Amino acid sequence: MSNFTKDVNNVFLFIGGIGFVLLFIITFLMILFIFKYRSSKNKVAEDVKDNVILEIIWVFVPTVIVLLMFYYGFIVFKKMRYIHPDAYKVKVIGKMWSWSFEYENGFKDDTLYLILNKPALLEMKSNDVIHSLYIPAFRIKEDLVPGYKTYISLIPKDTGTYDLFCAEYCGDFHSYMITKVIVLPEEKFYSKIKEEEEKKRKSP
Repeated sequence: MSNFTKDVNNVFLFIGGIGFVLLFIITFLMILFIFKYRSSKNKVAEDVKDNVILEIIWVFVPTVIVLLMFYYGFIVFKKMRYIHPDAYKVKVIGKMWSWSFEYENGFKDDTLYLILNKPALLEMKSNDVIHSLYIPAFRIKEDLVPGYKTYISLIPKDTGTYDLFCAEYCGDFHSYMITKVIVLPEEKFYSKIKEEEEKKRKSP
């Protein structure tokens, strides 16, 4: 879970709710018109006259609905692009077909470690083709484009282990680009980084 999980869920529920209401209205009218205007009741076809009020309604209402969906989504998007001044920085490199995460002390690993309730800034780049960092539990996804630096700013809200995928097809072994995000309290985070660093140092 991240600080965006609830917001993104609400945006999807809002858009889905509007879609459900429209589906209900359209289905209801469709069934009503099938019975009301069936050929057995209307032997002779009649021209449909212009109805200015109806035309204004079916242009105005959908426009307002689309603008509301855009506005709600844009508010959440703006929050997702805000970089906290005290954010802990992690450099993310995507390449065929693995992830690499470099921490502020220079330690590199294929697992993403984050600090509970502390802002994190993931500074991302691709070494080859387009990749896409996707953490479903955090409701975040961002493309890594060759030649460009992109970023994700987030605050983990729950400790635990979460899946991290590449959501952009990047070649034969695209499905191998899966790793873990581990969220730890601050004191455990630094001890874990040191522990993993020692393991790599001792390994042949």
